[in-house]
Amino acid sequence: MDETLLDIGEVATRSGLAASALRFYERKGLIAPAARNGLRRAYRPETLDRLALITCARDAGFTLAEVGRFLAARPDDAVLRERMAAKEREVDELVSRLTRLRDSLRHAVVCDHDPIVECPEFKQAVRRVSVPE
Repeated sequence: MDETLLDIGEVATRSGLAASALRFYERKGLIAPAARNGLRRAYRPETLDRLALITCARDAGFTLAEVGRFLAARPDDAVLRERMAAKEREVDELVSRLTRLRDSLRHAVVCDHDPIVECPEFKQAVRRVSVPE
């Protein structure tokens, strides 16, 4: 086997994904092994970059079908670009909500109101979390 190739176990370890997830992504056409070492798949090191992108896109709420389109996207794919722009807006809102949640938790950590959940500042902060900006 080519020494620059990574065995499926190494890719799983480095990517933080289970080998079964790698095989699933392969069946979906999102990644492809470069070779086999006996029955074990071997991947090019760039596969780790692709897996990082897939994981990031999945975390952002893209479906695997959307990820597949994204990986194959060309500059003239206007539909995909609009979907990415919509997802960018969704991610922005999520970041905003999470920032407000973080701020609420920061207050709770130092709050001496008894009980904390009855603190007027904490209640106000929690309300801000659930209301889109």
